Amino acid sequence: MALQRSNLADKNIVDRTKAHRNSDVARAVRKTRDQLSQRSGNPVFDRELLKHHARAMINGATAIPLLVTVIASAGIVAGMGADILIWALITVTCYTGLALVARRTGRSEAARIDAEKTRAQFLAAHLVSGLGWAYFATLTCSECNIDQFPIIKAVILLLAISATAIISYALRGALVATFLLPVVAYAAMSVDIGQPAEVLMVVVLFAALPFFAYVSGHLNSSALNFLSFRTEKDWLIAELETAKSMSDEARRRAEDANLAKSRFLASMSHELRTPLNAILGFSEVMGSEVLGPIGNATYRDYAKDIHGSGQHLLNLINEILDLSRIEAGRYQLNEEPMTLTETVEKCCHLMEMKARNKDIRIVQQFERELPRLFADERAIRQIVLNLLSNAIKFTPTGGEVRVKVGWTAGGGQYIAVKDNGPGIPPEEIPIVLAAFGQGSIAIKSAEQGTGLGLPIVQGLVVMHGGEFELQSRLREGTEAIAVFPRARVMEKLPAMPTAAVRAA
Repeated sequence: MALQRSNLADKNIVDRTKAHRNSDVARAVRKTRDQLSQRSGNPVFDRELLKHHARAMINGATAIPLLVTVIASAGIVAGMGADILIWALITVTCYTGLALVARRTGRSEAARIDAEKTRAQFLAAHLVSGLGWAYFATLTCSECNIDQFPIIKAVILLLAISATAIISYALRGALVATFLLPVVAYAAMSVDIGQPAEVLMVVVLFAALPFFAYVSGHLNSSALNFLSFRTEKDWLIAELETAKSMSDEARRRAEDANLAKSRFLASMSHELRTPLNAILGFSEVMGSEVLGPIGNATYRDYAKDIHGSGQHLLNLINEILDLSRIEAGRYQLNEEPMTLTETVEKCCHLMEMKARNKDIRIVQQFERELPRLFADERAIRQIVLNLLSNAIKFTPTGGEVRVKVGWTAGGGQYIAVKDNGPGIPPEEIPIVLAAFGQGSIAIKSAEQGTGLGLPIVQGLVVMHGGEFELQSRLREGTEAIAVFPRARVMEKLPAMPTAAVRAA
């Protein structure tokens, strides 16, 4: 039951086999994004804009009374008397109602705001606040001795219209609801048709109202775009955080699995090698008839088969452990100065018998007098033996294996093993370089292997800071090249001075 739950949890992390489920999730995400990217009519955006408008009204709650106070003070100085004070009181009272609506909206949670109802309340409050400016448009001042008093009122109304357009852009229709009545009142009661300047100001006010409404509309569209981009960013961040949590969980599970694998390999290494040693020892004793003749040739052959199978199993266990240590970064290199040509030559000698059994010729092409290489000789020997074993395995009878050792163009040294076997298709090269991977043509035309030789070679070369490359063409053969960097090539030291040289 626990294993079944674990498998279900693993599927919840990454399940690429259920493409229909992944497409459903992607479709749902796209649908949500499309809904959040709408420019109008979205309840989420409407509530956000109402909250933004409420904050703007609250922040401007002190600016309007200050402006009204300045205008009233100027009117008193000019001699308008009590009329201007009554206007100031009416205007401040009307804007106080607007501030109360804004304050209540600002304190409410966005999700609980009824967008249509709140919008209607704001428009009604703006309409009421416009009554104060309508009353201002009807004011007269016969005692002021100012000939252009209507023009001054028009200028003040223009300033109020422009300020309101900037402050209330988050609520469409707020500007018109506030100043349509004041502009009509100004045109009806404060303008003398015989005065061209006053008529011109009426035209300017009627033109300014749609102009500033247009500007306010553009600011509203910009606010919608900003909300859309911010929402998209929030969703992307949420998706990234979800993906990160999934990745962390998958990594944790991979680390746990890797730890379990390491413990399993360490345990199985001991559990398998102990009986294998007995199997190899006893089968070798029986096959060699050390304690006396068996008396039956078939039994003797069986003992040799048991010994060969046990040796194969032991080699496989060693290869798996080596690859596991390399992948885990626990393979320790015992680095020392060594001569690459000597090591490769010894390996060729060891594989000579195996090659001769298949009538395969090993051709050595070494550049002599190569300087020593600072590397792990055991690892280099394993690299060469694996490459030679693969080449001999996949080379047909009567074929040839060429082994080259020499300089690279960058000053490093390389080992190249080339055969004239069936070759590997280009698309299968990544497969054969993976653990337990084997090429299809090679499997059909030669004896099968474990598929661990090349991954081990690649891992050991990379641990030396080098590069491993596999070049192959179908029906022409394969060439494996292990390149060691220049940093591992040791420079020749100058000769020690002799006694005669020191005396001179």
